Amino acid sequence: RPILDMSYSRHFLDFQGSSIPSSMKKLVVTKLSQNFREAVTLQQDSPVPLPGDGDLLVRNRFVGINASDINYSAGRYDSSVKPPFDTGFEGIGDVVALGLSASAHYTVGQAVAYVKAGSFAEYTVVPAKHAVPLPSVKPEFLTLMVSGATAYISLKELGELSEGKKVLVTAAAGGTGQFAVQLAKKAKCHVIGTCSSDEKGGFLKSIGCDCTINYKTESVESVLRKDYPEGVDVVYESVGGKMFDLALNSLATKGRLIIIGFITGYQSPTGLSPIKAELLPAKLLKKSASIRGFFLNHYLSEYQMALKHLLEMYEKGDLVCEVDFGDMSPEGKFIGLESVFRAVDYMYMGKNIGKIVVELPHSVNSKL
Repeated sequence: RPILDMSYSRHFLDFQGSSIPSSMKKLVVTKLSQNFREAVTLQQDSPVPLPGDGDLLVRNRFVGINASDINYSAGRYDSSVKPPFDTGFEGIGDVVALGLSASAHYTVGQAVAYVKAGSFAEYTVVPAKHAVPLPSVKPEFLTLMVSGATAYISLKELGELSEGKKVLVTAAAGGTGQFAVQLAKKAKCHVIGTCSSDEKGGFLKSIGCDCTINYKTESVESVLRKDYPEGVDVVYESVGGKMFDLALNSLATKGRLIIIGFITGYQSPTGLSPIKAELLPAKLLKKSASIRGFFLNHYLSEYQMALKHLLEMYEKGDLVCEVDFGDMSPEGKFIGLESVFRAVDYMYMGKNIGKIVVELPHSVNSKL
């Protein structure tokens, strides 16, 4: 029998008086559907998982909402995975138990963040090597894990930003758009941001956006044609559909369009909004322009470096990490796993300013 086995982790379960229940709530995809409410079920009494030798058991305090939560629960990322499976991509919380190897680098009570499927749960087992130690459990740190890293790495690897370049960010006041705006400004670019309200426009101005376009009250196409007749050099695009067509037509000679998503189509059966793609080769050729897709999972070799840099910027006060807890939503702040459904709806209605985060309060008796 091996010296180390799963039972070892039980030695840590009551360490420092941490009261860990035997069961928990979590969200599980029970049916593949582009309708998140149809796809996902809140399970009330799932067993709390045990950490293995190299794992941490994290009590989640905040979880992040991502546009791709819909793609995941619709089964679009990996068609071989069949329900039921856990959902949610990122969390931040306290280490409440850990395996022996993991204890070399982590302690009970430590604040950590992580990116791993299964964060929409009260407790998540996270491999220690994938956890990010943090000075404290602050929701602002969570904004950097997926949203901030996506903006940082995509612009660094694909954007070729330099002083004076014109950068268009669509859905600029959203979870990842806020970082694209700030990082492009730090590269001394001229930044244009599209948004859906004057309130969002005010937020964008506050983080350095040079020009904001409210697409509900203005024609984005007309503004770009009038104010930027030569076109824009880089587009950070996450909307898709008509906005993609518009952004493509607005590219300057040698312009680059980076696709990080196409949220307008995620709730459709195919996951796509129609675009006028038949003219694409001619449009690109005419301008020597390019389109690049960016999926964070393909750039994980850059991830630790990006996150380190982003954390340093935030700690120094050089980066705004706007969090939206849904205080302005009809039913109020997003608290508890039950509110994840509302939070996803809120995002798809385009209401959020910054990253949508759900708080998970814990009534368990804990001395941590």
